[in-house]
Amino acid sequence: MKGHLHLTCACDGAGRSALREQSFRAPFHLSKPHEDAGALVVNVVNPTAGIFEGDELELEATVEAGARLVLTTPSANRIYQSRSGRPAVVRQTVRAAARSLVEFLPEPLIPHAGSVYEQHTELHAAAGAEMLFFEWLSPGRVAGGEVFQYRRLDWRTWGRTDRFYIKEFEADTNLRLALIVDASGSMGYGPDGATRLDYCRKLGGTLGWLAAHQGDVLHVI
Repeated sequence: MKGHLHLTCACDGAGRSALREQSFRAPFHLSKPHEDAGALVVNVVNPTAGIFEGDELELEATVEAGARLVLTTPSANRIYQSRSGRPAVVRQTVRAAARSLVEFLPEPLIPHAGSVYEQHTELHAAAGAEMLFFEWLSPGRVAGGEVFQYRRLDWRTWGRTDRFYIKEFEADTNLRLALIVDASGSMGYGPDGATRLDYCRKLGGTLGWLAAHQGDVLHVI
């Protein structure tokens, strides 16, 4: 699925913040905006079950001079397992003009086991703008025993004035580990009855246990 959300918040004739432009396509949807403490509050809704492999979603929000916008979501976003290895891709761009305020406060991201997700966010703040950008990551479906078992998470955030200065992490947690054990005659040497092969077995067993415990693929040769 390819979806987009483009919106521009500006001051109306009375000086109140309002949506001057908006365009969206599934899975994005907007609830009715409302004013709170002088800011326009917009809920970005995804009425589908979540985000799936191959999805390409784009969000662009522009806040013009003097306007105040709060972007939020009513519920968490789920990233489902990628059976083919293709990622779900989300690209977000938020721009704040001089004397504007923008707060981006979504609910948590929940990557399911085996999911592959790329999220790239660019934040552009002009001189005199106020910007609060908040994101949080759930370890997965903890009640079902999933704890950070996603396959790959590429989650990057840029904050821009004139140069790059923020980068969030990129993680790859589903690895393939191959343990190759040398059983030649030289491995029989060792002091006090403990041979090289004994130490190799212990080390290999420890690495194998760690890999299996976190759900990685293990091969012993």
